[in-house]
Amino acid sequence: MSQKFDHDLQPKHIAIILDGNGRWAKKRFLPRFVGHQKGLKSVKRLVAHCSSQGIKALTLFAFSTENWRRPEDEVNKLMGLFLRALQKEVSKLNDNNVRLLIVGDRSAFNDEIQKHIAIAESMTRDNTGLVLSIAANYGGRWDIVEAVKKWQLAHPEASVSELNEKALSPYIALSELPEVDLLIRTGGEQRISNFLIWQMAYAEFYFTGDLWPDFDEKSLDKAIASFAQRERRFGKTSEQVTK
Repeated sequence: MSQKFDHDLQPKHIAIILDGNGRWAKKRFLPRFVGHQKGLKSVKRLVAHCSSQGIKALTLFAFSTENWRRPEDEVNKLMGLFLRALQKEVSKLNDNNVRLLIVGDRSAFNDEIQKHIAIAESMTRDNTGLVLSIAANYGGRWDIVEAVKKWQLAHPEASVSELNEKALSPYIALSELPEVDLLIRTGGEQRISNFLIWQMAYAEFYFTGDLWPDFDEKSLDKAIASFAQRERRFGKTSEQVTK
């Protein structure tokens, strides 16, 4: 049975770096791609769990701008897996009132993937449950640069001296969602790897040695329990927070 949390203490927005698929497969003397397939099953379980727990938003780092450097065969298989997930899983998300967003530079994807991204987002646009964001061909630095470009296009007569945090925020990816409360990274590494740099300014970090295919509902509950025990001061003193 999954653990229930006080809604005031649980994160509204969870971000996860899905790390360890390849190592999971290697430990079992399997091709790396089998690990990615197993990792997709973990994604489906965790999406369902977040929905049942009342989490508002879940953002998953599926493919970074740096991941194009991987062997061509692995990249091609990952793109195929991404396309099949878009084709087969979106109707299930829609049936469960989940809204899907794809965040990142779509121009590098082939026309078929871009078409199904548009279909998936359109199909689920009006859903009011969990917002599931998939960061694909995404980088945090890219995100900030793109936001500046969008601000400039929206304010062609403005001087850069007028640009500040408040002005730029609406152009950052996922600006319509709550800021990330909790970052989880599986696989044992302890870095954010250019993921949601702006959005995680005040996030709590949770690192685990579990490889992503082994990360299950109990693992997520453990991360949320850790989050619930932390004092989030946002620059204030403990005394100010408890008042």
